[in-house]
Amino acid sequence: MDCPDNPDMKHCKPPSDRHGQSQDNAPTFIQVRFWRAGNYLGSYVFLVRLSEPDNPGVSGLIVFRYLSREVLVTLSAVSAVLLVIIMSGRFIKYLAQAAQGILDPGVLFLIMGYRLPGFLQLILPLGLFLGILLAYGRLYLESEMTVLSATGMSQQRLLRMTMAPAALVALLVAWLSLGLAPQGVTQVAQIINQQDALTEFDTLVPGRFQTLRDGSRVTYTEQLSEDRGNLAGVFISEKRFSEDKTKERAPSVLVAEKGRQEVGADGNRYLILENGYRYDGNPGQADYRAIKYDTYGVLLPKPEVSEEITDREAIPTSELIGHDGLRERAELQWRLSLPLLVFIVTLMAVPLSRVNPRQGRFLKLLPAILLYMAYLTMLIAVRGALEKGKLPIGLGIWWVHGLFLLIGLGLMYWEPMRLKRAARRAEVAHG
Repeated sequence: MDCPDNPDMKHCKPPSDRHGQSQDNAPTFIQVRFWRAGNYLGSYVFLVRLSEPDNPGVSGLIVFRYLSREVLVTLSAVSAVLLVIIMSGRFIKYLAQAAQGILDPGVLFLIMGYRLPGFLQLILPLGLFLGILLAYGRLYLESEMTVLSATGMSQQRLLRMTMAPAALVALLVAWLSLGLAPQGVTQVAQIINQQDALTEFDTLVPGRFQTLRDGSRVTYTEQLSEDRGNLAGVFISEKRFSEDKTKERAPSVLVAEKGRQEVGADGNRYLILENGYRYDGNPGQADYRAIKYDTYGVLLPKPEVSEEITDREAIPTSELIGHDGLRERAELQWRLSLPLLVFIVTLMAVPLSRVNPRQGRFLKLLPAILLYMAYLTMLIAVRGALEKGKLPIGLGIWWVHGLFLLIGLGLMYWEPMRLKRAARRAEVAHG
């Protein structure tokens, strides 16, 4: 069991049993050599007892499950927060349109549900990026990554393990981008077209002043029947223009005790007012004219209904394949770019998550977010340039991915290359 006297030997093999097999948990002899000013002073041999895992594969699986759970849990939390923030802003926009009478309040949640896939296809890559930074940053801060590194966990192996949950996210993003998101945009466009077909009285709410879409009329009613056919306490203020529609005239105000909607033989809809007054004149001047009437008919504007959906985001992916149009080809490249974006941001996030516990976990968070925003902004800008023909469609959007792929590879292999150069300089210095 003695270590052979060999000054060039750094460590010795553990002893073997009678069958010639290496014993588990056997002592290992390690030789430490001492140098001073390039001169060999001597060596010291000591033994250590290293315990080997019974099944290294099981140990690696445990680490993989642990890292994946940390990333996915953090991804879910970050994505949920981002989704609430983005959907809240969009919901407020739709709510303002409902308050103006442009949208029916009953379809707000339906619209938000159809818009959800479009939000998620952009939120999930950012959520994964931030999830890796926060999860692995915590592991570095609590020295868990140091322990994993001591057991042989390299940056490359960590990246390979992280690519598994990234592949899951990429498949989900591909499903959203190529399938669900266009269908959701189509459904929203159909709902908006149906809302455009409604008249102002279809969305009228009792006790609230409502402005027509073009701002030419303000309508108010105190009471409204369930079938929206009869009104009580009606007020209408309508702008008037010259015959050539270029000069605005004095507004006209109508008040009536009650009113009802009627459909003429020509298909036009009329509001029949009863027992009221009409006031004509300029505000601030004493030239108003009041006319009392028993019955007064108001033509309701016929809404312009469009069944065509021209939004490029609503075009099915199957129709984009093989299309020659610039907008369609740029849209197809954009949809294919989103799953690819997931893998590239994962490549960048793994080395960026490595922090010094003394510096804190948020040291690289702001530069990392700026790098991600630069990536996404370039993709959006290049897509717009492709649609306008400012960039060749053959070059496409792929060069942006290639650029940030090189940045990710540089971040990943910069530290190992620096350490290798330092080791070589040390060897040269020692002769």
